[in-house]
Amino acid sequence: MKNKFRLLLMVAGVAGLCGSVRAQTVDQGKKFYYYKRYKSAKDVLEKVLASNPNNIDAIYWQGQTLLAMKDSAGAQDLYSKALQTNGNAPMLLAGMAGVELRFGKPQDARQHADMAIQLTKQKDVLVFNAVAKSNIEATQGDLVYALEKLTQATNVKNFNNPTTYVLMGDAYRRQIDGGNAVQAYQKAISMDNKLAEAEYEIGKIYLTQNNKDYFLPAFEKAVEMDPSYGPAWFELFYYYYYHWDKDKATNALNNYVANSDPGPEMDVIKIDFKIASGDFSGAKAEAQAQINSLGDKVSPAMYKRVAYTCDTLGDNACAQTNINTYFAKADPATITPLDYVLRAGIEGKSPDSVTREKAFEDFGLAIQKDTLAVNKAKYLQQAQDLANKLGDKRALAAIARIVYMGIKDPTNSDLYKWGIANYQAGLYKTADSIFCGIYEVKYPNEIFGYLWCARSLQAQEDTANPQGLAMAAWDKLAEVSRALDSTAKAAGSADSTKYKNQIVQSYFYLVQFYNDVKKDKETAVAYLRKVLEVDPTNETALKYYKILTAPPRRQAAPARPKSGK
Repeated sequence: MKNKFRLLLMVAGVAGLCGSVRAQTVDQGKKFYYYKRYKSAKDVLEKVLASNPNNIDAIYWQGQTLLAMKDSAGAQDLYSKALQTNGNAPMLLAGMAGVELRFGKPQDARQHADMAIQLTKQKDVLVFNAVAKSNIEATQGDLVYALEKLTQATNVKNFNNPTTYVLMGDAYRRQIDGGNAVQAYQKAISMDNKLAEAEYEIGKIYLTQNNKDYFLPAFEKAVEMDPSYGPAWFELFYYYYYHWDKDKATNALNNYVANSDPGPEMDVIKIDFKIASGDFSGAKAEAQAQINSLGDKVSPAMYKRVAYTCDTLGDNACAQTNINTYFAKADPATITPLDYVLRAGIEGKSPDSVTREKAFEDFGLAIQKDTLAVNKAKYLQQAQDLANKLGDKRALAAIARIVYMGIKDPTNSDLYKWGIANYQAGLYKTADSIFCGIYEVKYPNEIFGYLWCARSLQAQEDTANPQGLAMAAWDKLAEVSRALDSTAKAAGSADSTKYKNQIVQSYFYLVQFYNDVKKDKETAVAYLRKVLEVDPTNETALKYYKILTAPPRRQAAPARPKSGK
């Protein structure tokens, strides 16, 4: 009996030790996940599951790690198999909800999320967090539902979980509510002053606003709170890298490398640092070596680095080939506005005119996709500089359209600039659609739409066989101009003849067309009379009026034959 009791104690001790090691190991995996070291987290959790395939905590976090690594199918397979034997495990149900949201099954996701909460009688903060996390991270997630569940979590007895407030901040960020997001992250920090993640997320909010006075101190504070928090070191490295503070960039890079998993992303960063240091040949060689050694498994970012270095070194053919490969292989969701700018810069140097034209399409995409006004203005200026350098008026017209479409409340001046850019580029059909179709309608009491409508239509005329495309437009210009002058005159304005020149110009065009093309002298004379109504002393009108209204010359009678004698 004594030996049996001793055996039981030994078994219990071993079981307790295994439980402690297992819990510590799962915690280690969760810690790696927190630091965004997903490969390390996956490796650790795989070892836990190899020794205990039924460890619910390890299964949940392994699924979350797979989702973070963009392996939704792997997470789905993991959770599905685990739920076959653990169908009422709340954390697995919450995890599966996140998978279902990613696969476009919001009803199934809600059912599993609600079930997870009900099974814990709405008293488990970790389950509330997991349900909210699934909705926050999935594109089709319900952010209102997520915030509702997180609020419920804070009301659980003895609540003391800063992650709940971090998740709240994440939800508000997705709602583009930076103010509430910052408040939530600050609440998390008040509960755990070493929670670098929350300070980092505050920095990310201000980074999207390009507010250096707030994002830079936030990232610096995050690494002070926890020097092992690699994501903040990453942001500091890129800030100092782009603003070329070599010492600070080197320090941030070394810390990021020391606190992150090795892999393709790390190789890209090291190459970027070579580029920043001006070692373009070395960076190109290193990136090309990665491509050669890894083949199809190489990160598409390597092709972009080769393209950039080749462009910098003046090898346009190499740059063109590699930037095209990058766009062909990269996940469209990862392509940034700066990628389009890079390709545009390479295309703009091409000896092929068709390729050069594509540069302006890429500048347009960069302007369209970037959210910061300062960046849009920068890309626009680059596009205009290239168009001016190439003497490409059609490109300037395309840029003018991008500018106009990007203005929230465009003015008449903005519309005029778009239209006139097309007219100057010889794109008369587009110009008339702008001036005749838009400007006249939006600004009926201004003559610019009518004037350039008439000119755009006239420019489309076949001079060898004119059809009178602009006749109605010139007539309308004269009519509107006279009406505006009459209105001004009735009001006692000194500008009552402000548009006389436009009126006279319109009528003279019609005089010429009716007389020379249509051979309708009577109508031509009628329009000359209209000229003289607004400008009685117009010498040209008087001259041609006299000519056109002069009676036909009488023919001399034939000479009588002399009588013969």
